[in-house]
Amino acid sequence: MTQPTPPGAGLNLRGAVDLGALAARNSRREEVARRAAADPAAVQQASPFVVDVTEESFTEVVQSSVSFPVVLDLWAEGYDTGAEVLSQLADEFGGRFLLGRIDAQAEPALAQSLVQSLQARAVPLVAAIVKGQPLPLFTGAYPSAEEGRQLLEEVLRVAEANGVTGRVPGEAPAAAEEPEQPAPPPLHAEARAAVEAGDLDAAAAAWQKALANDPRDEAATEGLARVGVLRRVQGVDLGRARAAAAEAPDDVAAQLVVADLDLVGGHVEDAFERLLRIVQRTAGEDRDAARTHLLELFAVVGTSDPRVVKARAALSRALF
Repeated sequence: MTQPTPPGAGLNLRGAVDLGALAARNSRREEVARRAAADPAAVQQASPFVVDVTEESFTEVVQSSVSFPVVLDLWAEGYDTGAEVLSQLADEFGGRFLLGRIDAQAEPALAQSLVQSLQARAVPLVAAIVKGQPLPLFTGAYPSAEEGRQLLEEVLRVAEANGVTGRVPGEAPAAAEEPEQPAPPPLHAEARAAVEAGDLDAAAAAWQKALANDPRDEAATEGLARVGVLRRVQGVDLGRARAAAAEAPDDVAAQLVVADLDLVGGHVEDAFERLLRIVQRTAGEDRDAARTHLLELFAVVGTSDPRVVKARAALSRALF
């Protein structure tokens, strides 16, 4: 009489563990423990459908594949995004399979044995286990979420054909609630509501009051600059403004109008370049007008924007 194959017999994972590997494993485990201690919320939100597998727990995890499919994910640092996709899919499937994650750096002996057993050449390595029998899925790189979903559906079909239709006990963790955003200061709210209503004068007045209360209010500075641009381009005919600027390249006022139009139209670098040219070739009041206008546009775009950083450096070179 043929004896039934015990769960896990399809995986040849025997092998000696040298002291270097043991030290590396312990060091890695300590590092993981420190990270968990530093972020207890991550532990609290752990999914019942995802477990971390160690040498000690490996046999138990494989044995559970007689009840429900097990998907083993042998991963390493650098592949965190793909590993996270698998964890999300485990929650999405709601316990139709158990995802067992094996940290190759924390479990070097187990990782090496698994790679040899499945005749793989690289990590990440992902394989399904059904009734103790391995089914390699992919190695070397994670698939997209959609490709991973299709592979998992195939695993479930194979499991069902072999009478493995159980579910992992538990429920998926509730989605983390978005932290409630603090209410904006009253004058900020007043200014933004005025902009939405099209009352730019009221918006400017509210931002000015906010700056009077706190001259370091960066949001008010940006808001006032933005309203200033909108007020200047309100009612301006784009075609006529561009034609006037082209006909009179030395007319600074005409160039400033087009710079505003460029900014509102999303042509930020064109607006900056136009004003920089004025700064470079003029002097006195014209140069100062262009410089002041450019600084205002910097505030609208945001001082940390790479385009602003680049243009600010060009402005410094032109001035000094």
